[in-house]
Amino acid sequence: MTSYKWLDLGIHHVSESVFMKLCRKVGSSQQVIMRRELMDFREIMTNQAVPIRGKDRIMTSGSSREGFRLKGSDVDFMFWPNDHTVIWDLDQAQNYDLSRKTLILCDCSDSPPGFALLELLTPTQRKFLENACMKINGRLYISSSKYRQILCSESLPNCVEHGPCCKSVLGGDENDTAHCLVCDFWPPTASKWIDRCQSWPQTHIVDDIVRNGCHFVAIGHKLGKHADKEWRISFSSAEQKLVYSMNHCQFLTYGLLKLFLKESINNGLSDEDKLLCSYHMKTAVFWAIQQNTIPHWHPQNLLEGFWVCFKLILKWVYEGVCPNFFITENNMFLSNIHGEAQKNLFIKLHELYERGIASLLHSPSIRSSITSVLQNPRQSFGTDEHFLIPKALFEKELYFEVYSNNLPTPNLHQCMRFVSTVEKLIILPLTQYQVLMLQKLTATILRNTAFMLYNFSTVFAPLKIQTSSIVNKKVYMANKTSMFMLKLAAKFGCISDMLFIAMFYYKTLRYKEAISVIEMTKVKLAQPYVMFVLQVNVVRYIFSESIWGQSWSTKMRHAVAWDIILENEICYIDELKIEQQSGIQCGFPALFIPLYVFIHMLEILCYRYVDPLRAQTLVEDLQDLVQHDQGMYIEVNKRDISWEILGICQQVTGNHQAALYSYQQSLKQNIFHYIRTATVMRIQEVMELICRDHYRNNM
Repeated sequence: MTSYKWLDLGIHHVSESVFMKLCRKVGSSQQVIMRRELMDFREIMTNQAVPIRGKDRIMTSGSSREGFRLKGSDVDFMFWPNDHTVIWDLDQAQNYDLSRKTLILCDCSDSPPGFALLELLTPTQRKFLENACMKINGRLYISSSKYRQILCSESLPNCVEHGPCCKSVLGGDENDTAHCLVCDFWPPTASKWIDRCQSWPQTHIVDDIVRNGCHFVAIGHKLGKHADKEWRISFSSAEQKLVYSMNHCQFLTYGLLKLFLKESINNGLSDEDKLLCSYHMKTAVFWAIQQNTIPHWHPQNLLEGFWVCFKLILKWVYEGVCPNFFITENNMFLSNIHGEAQKNLFIKLHELYERGIASLLHSPSIRSSITSVLQNPRQSFGTDEHFLIPKALFEKELYFEVYSNNLPTPNLHQCMRFVSTVEKLIILPLTQYQVLMLQKLTATILRNTAFMLYNFSTVFAPLKIQTSSIVNKKVYMANKTSMFMLKLAAKFGCISDMLFIAMFYYKTLRYKEAISVIEMTKVKLAQPYVMFVLQVNVVRYIFSESIWGQSWSTKMRHAVAWDIILENEICYIDELKIEQQSGIQCGFPALFIPLYVFIHMLEILCYRYVDPLRAQTLVEDLQDLVQHDQGMYIEVNKRDISWEILGICQQVTGNHQAALYSYQQSLKQNIFHYIRTATVMRIQEVMELICRDHYRNNM
């Protein structure tokens, strides 16, 4: 290794260069903390807002939850029934009210380490769990394969089994959902792990991990006696806490291993041939930190930490043994890394080992940080993260993360529970990121409640046996209350939230008022410092006197704009009901409409009643935007709904031939919103109109 000329420049110097590159690629410590806190807060809101009894709890995991935002970073979802719990021995049953909890006994006696059979001890009200049971030696056990099959078949359309998860594709993104079972107690088979934690993690973290128990995911060991019936012990919650407890250099080492795995080790391999995965990299980092192989992890020895982890993985492959971090007897290589596959993998890894740290030159994400040292040995590399990520770019990501972690509120009951949760959380000591998230969630809850409240009053009031004056009064009060909530939401949210007021005016036939709000919104959006989700003028944003020195909360209200999210379960305007119904049929949650496409649509819908000539001009402007935008205002994944909206606007203004073309273009776009059923219906409708027009013209 020391024969490489570039090493004469100093491994510490190269490490600093790689550290700087990784901060930009993976994220600074401030960015990682922000990402985690916002996702944590979203999960807290979700779990506190659902009824305690008879509902699932949720936990997000995966690399996105850990703080990564690399291409391909995933978010996995774990669901478990809150009224069921696993126990390790019968003595633990006394901790539960059997009228409220279904008990499941864990039996590890005849399973490989890290796996177990689960015996149903008390009756369950969950039909799917009851149907997954089978008898073994006169006892009722829950079959992991049956459990997984049943829940995958009942999940979103086109769900397929993927390990212990149900994999679905929505909006072009793959989502893994693991339906599991929870245990409030730490596994006895992992008790040795507690004794190992002398130097890392800290005692309070160990106590927190042990106090929160573990989960069981529905998959057995391939080589076990009861592979279709066994469940795997999952430490996802514990692993998340361990990743959170890493210092930033350790976290970046983990990120470097993930990049090296993807770009060097697994590069060019099919999914079936990829024997090593990110989980193995994470396990190596855990072991390296706990074994204290490097006393102090800092930017100057980042590559040393990487090399320690890589050698550990090489050793594991050579021996064919990768010990699980919590249950060392569980060899995670046992089922797939052995024989010829193990030999070939070792040869490949050993070749990389022979090249030394220079093997990183084969990783495109890191190569430039090494070659820059080669080209300019005297160049200094600052490791102060605050100078690596411009303030405006950090704030852009912050607002995007807030936007991305927005919570769905599909019904009025759920909205009320969210409001109750907000009341509880608002008095707690929240971080600055969580305050911003709470502000955005409050705006979303208020505006969605406003539309649902009005829809409820207009649909059900006429069904009651009462005089029309009473009915009208109820509708009037709902109208007034909804408008108050929308105006309040606009004060909490961002600039684009004002458009929900305009949409409500349109819904209630007040077209001139709607146009007035739209014009006011356009004036605010025209300010040079406004930050959009897709773009930001860094110089103007930073040096604008209007927002300089303002809090993030104030900036979000006056200098941030997002695309418009219309949840499919809520009817905002009748013109998009068909598209929303199409999305619901495919399990897609919402319409994500580009901001300027939405503004044009609202203007056209209003002006067709106020000034038809102006409406025609606006349709031409919208057509120009949709046809010629190069990603500045319309993301690729949102072109389907953009063409659809253009078609709707052309159809309502009487240009049926142009509408037909726009709907056809919508069908040609990437499937994102799952509106194809609606598009086909609209094509049939507009073709009937074209035939009718043709018939009239030839009468």
